[in-house]
Amino acid sequence: MKKIFTLAVLGLLASTTPVVAQTVYDGAKLTGKDLNGTARFVGMGGAMGALGGDISTMGTNPAGIGLFRSSDVMTSFGFSAYGTESKYLDNKLNSDKSRASFDNIGFVFASKIGNNTPLRFVNFGFNYHKAKSFYKNMDMKGNLGDYSQTFLMASQAGGIEGWGDNPYDDPNIGWLSVLGYDGWVITDITTDKINPATGKPNNIYTDKDGNPINNFEGKPLYVSPGDYRGMLPYGNANFRSEERGGIDQYDFNVSFNINDRVYLGLTLGAYSVDYSKYTYYEEVYESNEGYDLQSWNKITGSGFDVKFGAIIRPFEYSPFRIGLAVHTPTFYSLDYKTSAQIASDVINEETGEMSGDVVKTWDHVPGKADMIRSFNFQTPWTYNVSLGYTVGKSLALGAEYEYQDYSSMKFKDPDGYSSSFEFENSTTPMLKGVNTVRLGLEYKVIPEFALRAGYNYTTAAFHQDAFKDLPYNSIQTDTDFANSKSMSNYTLGIGYRGSMFYADLAYKFSTYKENFYPFVNGFTDEDGSTVIGSPEATKVTNTRSQVLFTVGMRF
Repeated sequence: MKKIFTLAVLGLLASTTPVVAQTVYDGAKLTGKDLNGTARFVGMGGAMGALGGDISTMGTNPAGIGLFRSSDVMTSFGFSAYGTESKYLDNKLNSDKSRASFDNIGFVFASKIGNNTPLRFVNFGFNYHKAKSFYKNMDMKGNLGDYSQTFLMASQAGGIEGWGDNPYDDPNIGWLSVLGYDGWVITDITTDKINPATGKPNNIYTDKDGNPINNFEGKPLYVSPGDYRGMLPYGNANFRSEERGGIDQYDFNVSFNINDRVYLGLTLGAYSVDYSKYTYYEEVYESNEGYDLQSWNKITGSGFDVKFGAIIRPFEYSPFRIGLAVHTPTFYSLDYKTSAQIASDVINEETGEMSGDVVKTWDHVPGKADMIRSFNFQTPWTYNVSLGYTVGKSLALGAEYEYQDYSSMKFKDPDGYSSSFEFENSTTPMLKGVNTVRLGLEYKVIPEFALRAGYNYTTAAFHQDAFKDLPYNSIQTDTDFANSKSMSNYTLGIGYRGSMFYADLAYKFSTYKENFYPFVNGFTDEDGSTVIGSPEATKVTNTRSQVLFTVGMRF
């Protein structure tokens, strides 16, 4: 029977204590967007910033709505199959899930001003679409060698002078460290007794049969600056996470057609965030004893941005178009909610107690009365340039380039000050500029029937030596992180256009790889420098197959 210690603190505590919750991994998750929208837009790889004429372009280049000459209303539905394959040492695991979704609904109201006036059309539009899906499962297991999550717990406990009566309420104590201490998986080595025969500390932890779990021979000993140490690794680790939710985007657009040569647009974007993550981490030692740590995390809130766009047809008798767009940062106001539980079965020789003999539970149940930490978050600026060209009435070609400097993201407190998040903002250099290239084409076999294809490539947001750096007073207890690499989207589509009714179908295949780590350890070398180490990377391949169907009417 394992000793169970459950943690969940009333939200009102967070309003008076400057506890730390977020990391750059949370920020990167909120910054990126999926290729999603109408089936025509997705089928062309999203490369319609200069071509315009599609409702989804108000989210990339707002001027694209200026090309509408009639009103339009549409909606889209989708079905996605998600896949995750992880490889750690000789262990290969797969997790596959599928789900249906309501992806898109929008309209454009086209208002003609005149044929002979410079201002030809003033158009208004609205579009809702799922900007980001967080749906993902992840599993890994295997022997971690000379690494242990308890080393990270001990490191976080390094500067603690005393736990006090209510350590979870103390803004100077991290929850990971106090959970480890209450679960008996880290200990203050100043209480160890020295064995005269060996000159080394005796083992403190044994299994239920009295066999030592920790053996100093041939194993690294992590000792924190505060003389706390963790369990010495012996066996396997098991990890599982489930991520759910997404970001909903609502765009409100106004656009202008000037002489059928210049198109200008402005979009006000509103965002709703609903992200949840559950993690289960277990270390099992050679005696089949050990501990497991569970975390429940949730980020909710809203945000807004403003997008400016222009499309220019520089040559009067040429269909060639140039598109330019700038998006302000998205300004989010968010709540981070968390709770955690640790369960262990080790015995403490100092007290003679076995953890299985004692069950301790915090006052509240995870997920019912969590710690709530409010914060503001600002994404990077977005810069977009696009090209479009049509050949007669049969072929349309689009190309697009977009840039965001992820290292410029900012965390702030609810009053707009960044001083409370000095540590988080100091870690953003682990991120870098992200480049996105979109290519697409549409070919009309006959005026009513079109074939489409596209490609979308996005570079990595993280430097490959980036890691999840939890400060000493963090309330985060999920220690895992993944450094994702570049992403590719391959798309195909078909479409029908009648005199009023239209229907489009698109298929998208997305894939990217990442290096996953369940935690990171920090060691002090002989000259006093901190050396960051982690278990061997778990090689992960993520895929998503999505089918989108759009129906609409122009009038």
